[in-house]
Amino acid sequence: MSKPIDQSRLRKFGSLELLARQVVEGFITGLHKSPFHGFSVEFAEHRLYNPGESIRNIDWKVYGRTDRLYSKKFEEETNLRCQIIIDRSSSMYFPVLDDLSPEKPNKITFAVYVAAALIYLLRRQRDAVGLSIFSDTIELNTQAKSSSVHHKLLYGHLENMLEPIPPSERKNTFVVDALHQIAETIHKRSLVVILSDMMESKENTQELFTALQHLRHNKHEVILFHVTDRSKELDFEYENRPYRFIDMESGEEIKVHPRNVREKYIQLIRQFKQELQLRCMQYHVDFIESDINQGFDQILLAYLLKREKLL
Repeated sequence: MSKPIDQSRLRKFGSLELLARQVVEGFITGLHKSPFHGFSVEFAEHRLYNPGESIRNIDWKVYGRTDRLYSKKFEEETNLRCQIIIDRSSSMYFPVLDDLSPEKPNKITFAVYVAAALIYLLRRQRDAVGLSIFSDTIELNTQAKSSSVHHKLLYGHLENMLEPIPPSERKNTFVVDALHQIAETIHKRSLVVILSDMMESKENTQELFTALQHLRHNKHEVILFHVTDRSKELDFEYENRPYRFIDMESGEEIKVHPRNVREKYIQLIRQFKQELQLRCMQYHVDFIESDINQGFDQILLAYLLKREKLL
């Protein structure tokens, strides 16, 4: 698990960038102590040496520590373009908690922290990053850039997403339309990272898969981080008493005892997830189950492994 964030320090400096830095550096420290020891995360200064290249830029000190050949990178080099897409529909603000923190987030807070950490990693690696945010419309869609001014702009947009959405301004999920539109705006081959609970209506399931296929048809590499509160949304773990459930997007309410619906609910939600995983496999989309209660390391490691394969 990543090192816990010092909330007093975060409030003092008021910076999502500081939080992202702590998450990433805690992750890297743990990575170097794990079975992945030697796995390079220092792309900001080095890249893997390709046989046949000049040896004048090889960093022999790094070779002595890792037994792997790395070439020193020049500052203007950019190896990767990454577009981060975040679902900001009302369902992403589940669960509704009085005291949100990196250790106890809801889905949107988790997605924002993950995006901030990925932006920080991309900056270390001198890669270009763009940000897209959607709900019932596309709220933001930037080009991928690598400048420090651009990064600060992205952190500002992310910080704005941490504010709760009033019930009177509920935002529905239109994953299908958003992915189609964003796919048409990413003109250069990129790594596309999607952070969403994929709570599209059942009637639009086939259209959802077509939208994912659209991204792959445009030659992009795609990672779908399926953001969920596993205990509540997938395993339906509630106390043995009546509850009043409220649809985060429509506001519709229903009173029910969990034991009366749990078996059928789990059957349907697992059926949807299995179909989503199968389609992702067919379209060569990396599907990563992302439980908000399991920390950020699961996401950062999946991203770094994917990046290693692409470069």
